[in-house]
Amino acid sequence: MNDSLLVCEFFKSIQGESTHAGRTCVLVRLSGCNLFCSYCDTPYARYGGKVVSFEALLEQIEAYSCGLVAITGGEPLLQQGTAAFARRLLALGKTVLVETNGSLDIGVLPEGCIRIVDVKCPSSGEEHSFLERNISRLRRSDELKFVLGTKEDFDWALAFIERHDVPENQTVLFSPVAGKVSPADLARWILDANATVRLQLQLHKIIWGERRGV
Repeated sequence: MNDSLLVCEFFKSIQGESTHAGRTCVLVRLSGCNLFCSYCDTPYARYGGKVVSFEALLEQIEAYSCGLVAITGGEPLLQQGTAAFARRLLALGKTVLVETNGSLDIGVLPEGCIRIVDVKCPSSGEEHSFLERNISRLRRSDELKFVLGTKEDFDWALAFIERHDVPENQTVLFSPVAGKVSPADLARWILDANATVRLQLQLHKIIWGERRGV
């Protein structure tokens, strides 16, 4: 149905990723994913979930009195209702982030959404999943994200940016896979390459560790 979503969880927290990290945010995690990334930290979102109407979600979000809402997953664009729900949030004056794995068409999302588009690197096992035309659909407000598990991922990501002529003013996030790449190593690689990217750490994990619902 287009007036409801299959929801894994939703809660108010501190946004942990993107350039909006550190802000109070309502996170709506949808169920279902079409990829099997080696480093996935939310495998519980792949299955199950509860069907929740737009109205019930919007009522709870309004009760949180929060202006920032992140729709994530799983993969939110698998659900037909995601675009319509984002449109409802925008109409309420919310800032809307949609975090997507990059394999599906981001053009379905309404103007005004901030798309956080993940490009899967080789160590993810899903490096061929990216929908190439999404590059041409990026807006200045959108953000590209690369999650890096090896130095080879880092080099691959830089080559991807160059190959696709990603503008220097496009926000590009480089994030280390926990336990695979240390923040210090990633920082050194960025400095050595003089890369025009932003190092991103998962702030929610620094604060609360590996916990759900935070």
